[in-house]
Amino acid sequence: MTDRSSIRSLLRLWPYVRPVRARWFTAAVIAVVASCLGLVIPLVLKWLVDGPVTDRDPGGVGLGALMVLLLGVAEAGLFGLRRWLVARPLAGVEAAMRADLYRHVQRLPMAFHDRWASGQLLSRATTDLSLLRMFLAFPLTFLFVNGVTVLAGCAVLLVQDRVLGLVLLVPVVPLIVVCALFETRYSVVARRAQDQVGDLTTVVEESVLGIRVIKGFGQHRSQARAFRSLAERLRGTELGKARLLAGIWAVITIVPELAIGAALVLGTVRVADGDLSAGTLVAFLTTALALRWPVESIGFLLAMSQEAATAADRYFEVMAEPEEDDGGASRTGTPAGPLSGGLRFENVTFRYPDAPPDAPPVLAGIDLHVRPGETMALVGATGSGKTTLTALVPRLHEVTGGRILLDGADVADLPRERLRELVAVAFEEPTLFSASVGENVLMGAGPAGAGESELRRALDVAQADFVHNLPQGTATQVGEQGLSLSGGQRQRLALARAVVGRPRFLVLDDPLSALDVHTEGRVEAALREVLRDTTALVVAHRPSTVLLADRVALLSEGRIAAVGTHQELLRESTQYAWLMSGADGAAGGTR
Repeated sequence: MTDRSSIRSLLRLWPYVRPVRARWFTAAVIAVVASCLGLVIPLVLKWLVDGPVTDRDPGGVGLGALMVLLLGVAEAGLFGLRRWLVARPLAGVEAAMRADLYRHVQRLPMAFHDRWASGQLLSRATTDLSLLRMFLAFPLTFLFVNGVTVLAGCAVLLVQDRVLGLVLLVPVVPLIVVCALFETRYSVVARRAQDQVGDLTTVVEESVLGIRVIKGFGQHRSQARAFRSLAERLRGTELGKARLLAGIWAVITIVPELAIGAALVLGTVRVADGDLSAGTLVAFLTTALALRWPVESIGFLLAMSQEAATAADRYFEVMAEPEEDDGGASRTGTPAGPLSGGLRFENVTFRYPDAPPDAPPVLAGIDLHVRPGETMALVGATGSGKTTLTALVPRLHEVTGGRILLDGADVADLPRERLRELVAVAFEEPTLFSASVGENVLMGAGPAGAGESELRRALDVAQADFVHNLPQGTATQVGEQGLSLSGGQRQRLALARAVVGRPRFLVLDDPLSALDVHTEGRVEAALREVLRDTTALVVAHRPSTVLLADRVALLSEGRIAAVGTHQELLRESTQYAWLMSGADGAAGGTR
């Protein structure tokens, strides 16, 4: 590997390799010994030809054959021992890197997940890490082992006959130049292929998760065309890699073969002239042939190393992304202000990190106070910023300016674990995991957990009694994304998850939108009991949901336009009355 950037990329793996370095170095030394044993065999053959064979000594020939057999068995045994030494530790390295990546991704801000395709993350956690494990197990070891073997072999060749040795060393310079050119070109193609694998993974994942939409709209052909297009692009890149590898393999094979052929002709002439013994020529050619594998393997070892270097770059690209700070962040220019209970927004401004610099903020100067034990409904036209505002409370996004207080404490100063113990959320589009119904609901209980009675209470509040009719009740596996359930069932389980831990603050983003009128009425009746014991901010689109609240805040174009009771706003705000009547055309916003 001559490219310093590739070496630098691979050196970043050292913290993961350090704990297993003793076994790796031991395995490398064993491999060197095994490889060098193969170079002893030509010396035995030299002795055999010039001695017992020339002297017609059957006993000496048998002894020489036994020595060659023992050397071969020892070489095979040592290589097997090397493999055993590195298999378990390097599998552990891969597991540690995958665990670190998963842990890091979980701690990255929502802005990161908004930018990155999930398939790119999946390919880094699977394909790229497998490439790195294979690199540590094979190419890294054998670049070192084969390098030592070639050097030792060249020394043996020169000791046996300097003239023939120099003939075989002539191709070294052109081979070095070819390998350097190959590395540069192959690294570019390898990176392109790995990125395309990530794109293809994204399409497959989206197709699986969106299979209902695809089937419902008969779009399987268009999805197949999109997949085929990406697959063909990846195929073309892989063929480009194959062409590069075939080219260097041909050069690395042909050039040494020509040198060996020249050495054979020259050596045969010298044996005929009496300047060289037949045994020396046999040993020389046997040594040269033993070095074919270490030399010819350089091509694909370099290719695998370049793929590993790009895999390391892709892995550390994600690991370099800054994690969410865990509280204690200072906000310069934010006044201390008096402490007050409940949920308070003080001059809160927010813009998405990827928004153009001249774009208006999504939220601008939000001042809102939800009193302790009060339920505040948040109403506004589509795109007015309601969901964004609710996402700021549990710090799914960070405010751009101002601050949010929970019982007088700035959310930015609260450790995230503590913040998410205080605040429970239920989103309009509920997400369920490949787990049981009970496990999905009890995720909302936090580290302290909850018992069977709390689970039953939460299911009762959400009117999720349908779970008792499932095959295994609350132990029933809901499947990926909960697609085996209806939208209303998923939404009720998400609501149960939000209330199971009896949170002090509750943030609900239109949690009843998928329910029928009768179920909605029952859920609202049960939810009123829960809301008496918590401070809640509820995004609402329907009058029935608004009536759960003590007061209502009207959000328009990223600003609070009015605050009051439902009846007050009906009388005083034309826009609010329009929204509650179901008319279109109310003020819009940015997102």
